[in-house]
Amino acid sequence: MNCILIDDESPALELLEDNVRQIPYLNVIASVRSPMQVFDLIKENQVDLMFLDIQMPGINGLELLRSLKQPPMVIMVTAYQEHALDGFNLDVVDYLVKPVPFSRFLKAVEKARELYQVRHGKPKAIQPENDHVFVNANYSLVKVKMQDITFIEGLKDYVRINIEDGKQVITRMGLKGVEEKLSSGRFMRIHKSYIISLEKIDAVQKTQVIVAGTEIPIGEGYRSALQAYVNGKNL
Repeated sequence: MNCILIDDESPALELLEDNVRQIPYLNVIASVRSPMQVFDLIKENQVDLMFLDIQMPGINGLELLRSLKQPPMVIMVTAYQEHALDGFNLDVVDYLVKPVPFSRFLKAVEKARELYQVRHGKPKAIQPENDHVFVNANYSLVKVKMQDITFIEGLKDYVRINIEDGKQVITRMGLKGVEEKLSSGRFMRIHKSYIISLEKIDAVQKTQVIVAGTEIPIGEGYRSALQAYVNGKNL
């Protein structure tokens, strides 16, 4: 998708550029600080998606959007959450409040991608959660196959995805962000800090689960769901 980025603050614009560069299906046509440049950009280029700030000198993002006769898809990226209703009344794809975690940014872009495919009559892409997941690690989007994951551990500032053969992928997406990407019915959260692959369970004990040879504690609030799964698999 061809996109343009609009934010009058250089640091915010640079961060936005960095996020967009990590998503292979986005093509940046222009990155501008003045909203007035948007009119010519849209006139001269095929623009599919705009990342748009609100509070800018001259004309703000909402006024800009209202003035466009046939605006492209828009993802608002702003420090002001109070304008969210105005944004959605203008049919924006998503409304992101700074600072924006990359996982939340990627989720908004995926929504735009699905809408783009529907509008252009393209078949819906195979969803990553079916057999693999992409996570932000080492300044790249790293592909991890679902079948290779043994368990996922949430630590203080990052998440560690443990893979067969002792390999690991470290990401700052957050445990909840990773969990949202996983195939339902294939993984289960059994502790506030642990998600396990149900296929990789070796044994279930009273207070812990053995997964790929690793002892993982069972949180009290997650015990009943795990027990229900185990009971359903009993012979």
